[in-house]
Amino acid sequence: MSTAVRDATAPKYRVRKHDQSWWASLPWIGPALALILAIVVFPAGYMIYNSTRKISQVGTDLESVGFKNFATVFADPALPRILINTFFWVIIVVLLTVVISLALAQFLNKPFPGRTLVRMAVIVPWAASVVMTTTLFYYAMDPNYGLFNKFLVDLGVLEEGFGWTKNAVPAIAVSIVVAVFVSIPFTTYTILAGLQAVPDETLEAAKMDGAGRWRTYFSVILPQLRSALAVSVLINIINVFNNLPILRVMTGSIPGNDADTLMTYIFKVLQFDRRLDLSSALSVVNFAIVLVIVAIYVKTVKPMKEV
Repeated sequence: MSTAVRDATAPKYRVRKHDQSWWASLPWIGPALALILAIVVFPAGYMIYNSTRKISQVGTDLESVGFKNFATVFADPALPRILINTFFWVIIVVLLTVVISLALAQFLNKPFPGRTLVRMAVIVPWAASVVMTTTLFYYAMDPNYGLFNKFLVDLGVLEEGFGWTKNAVPAIAVSIVVAVFVSIPFTTYTILAGLQAVPDETLEAAKMDGAGRWRTYFSVILPQLRSALAVSVLINIINVFNNLPILRVMTGSIPGNDADTLMTYIFKVLQFDRRLDLSSALSVVNFAIVLVIVAIYVKTVKPMKEV
C-alpha cells in the first residue's frame, strides 16, 4: 500500500520540483529572454505583419491585403536574377574564406619570430569599419584616379583604367574580394582555436604510424576541426547572406538589378520606391530562405556533434 502511494505521488513531486527550478532560474535567464523578445521576436513579428498590409509611401497603414505583396514580389521578372546573384555571392565568399582561413590558421599555429604581431595584424580587417574598408577598395578601383588601375596601367596590363565598379560582373567580383578580406579574421581565429585543441599525442601517434604531412592533416587534423569549421561556416553563411554595406558601396551606382542580391534589392525597394510593405514581404522571404538554409545545414552537418 505504501509503495502504491509513493508511485502515485512521485510524478507530482517531479513536476513540482521542475516548476520550482524553472522559477528559480527565471531571474537569471529573464533578462536574456527579454532582450531576445525585444530585438528579435518583436521586430520579426512586426515585419511579418507589415508584409500583409498596404502601406503608403509616407508610412500610413491603409488596409490588409493578405498575401498580395508576396504575389507582387514573386511576379517581379528581376527576382530570378537576384536569387542567382545571392546564391553565387554566398557560396563563393564562404568557400574562399574557409579555404584561405584554413591555410592561414595552419601557418599561425606554427612557432616563428613575430608570430604575435602577425596574429594581431590579422585582426585589423575585422576591427576596421566594413564601410570604410569597402570605400577604400571602391576608390582604389576608380577608372580615373584609382591606385589599382594606375598600377595595372603602369605595368602595361591595361591601356587605360577599367571601370571595375561600373559593371555588374566585375563589381560583384571586387565585392567578393572585400567580403573575403573582412571575413577571414573571424574564421581564421575560430579554426586556430580548433587547431590548438588538437592533442599533441594524436599527432605524435600519426607520425609514429608513418603518416606523412598531408595524410596527417587530412586524416587526423581536419576531422578534429569539424566543430570549428561547422560553426564558422554557419556564421559566415548568415553574415554573407545578410550583408548590405559591401554590395551597397560597390554596386550602388549600377542601374537596374543585374548586380543586386536580396539585401540590396530590399534596400532599393525601401529607399527609392518607398514601399515598406513590399520591402517587408521581401524581408520575410529573405528570412525564410536563411532559416531553411540554416536548418538544412544544421541537420546535415550537425555542428555540435563530437568527432
